[in-house]
Amino acid sequence: MKKQFVITISRQLGSGGGNIGQQLANSLGVLFADREIISQAAEQLRIREKEVESREERALFWRSLFESYAMNTDNYLPTQLIIPIDRELFDAETGIIERIAAERSAIFIGRCSNYILKEHPHHVSVYVHAGESFRIARIKHLYKVTDEEAERMMNRSDKERSRYNKRYTGIPWNDLRQYDLCLDTSKIGMEKSIQLLLTYLADRDINP
Repeated sequence: MKKQFVITISRQLGSGGGNIGQQLANSLGVLFADREIISQAAEQLRIREKEVESREERALFWRSLFESYAMNTDNYLPTQLIIPIDRELFDAETGIIERIAAERSAIFIGRCSNYILKEHPHHVSVYVHAGESFRIARIKHLYKVTDEEAERMMNRSDKERSRYNKRYTGIPWNDLRQYDLCLDTSKIGMEKSIQLLLTYLADRDINP
């Protein structure tokens, strides 16, 4: 009997984790839940899908800004203008992730999904990372920016994702003990990473 399973992928910007998730979903014939989550969150919050994507990005930015302001007592930024935005979105996406995982096998990218689904009986959590030069080159290519802009994007993303995960899970984003498998795409490449994941799933007797 085939097991219903979930794979969660946490990744550094520029490491190729999203691409790995999409290709792995295609290979396994299961749902790549990224767009599904955005669509359902948009319906639940009664906003456009583009607004959900924008709010996901803004939630990280505004939290970073708020925390920097909070360190200076001369500045005041009302928490009610910020916290409910990302809290509301996090709660909505958590419920959607849990519903999808209860209904079918799927691959989830980011959104603290490794923490949300940690009690799922057939859960594989993956962390995808890479060397800085590899990430900068890939960000530069994907976003059509300069080396300097790519490096700033990389550093900002690392800080924001770390803060986001710490806030909602209480666990540091880069605490590798919470993952079943860690892959360095700058050393083994994305195709080899996918093959390693497929081998690992077979060894765990997890099949679509």
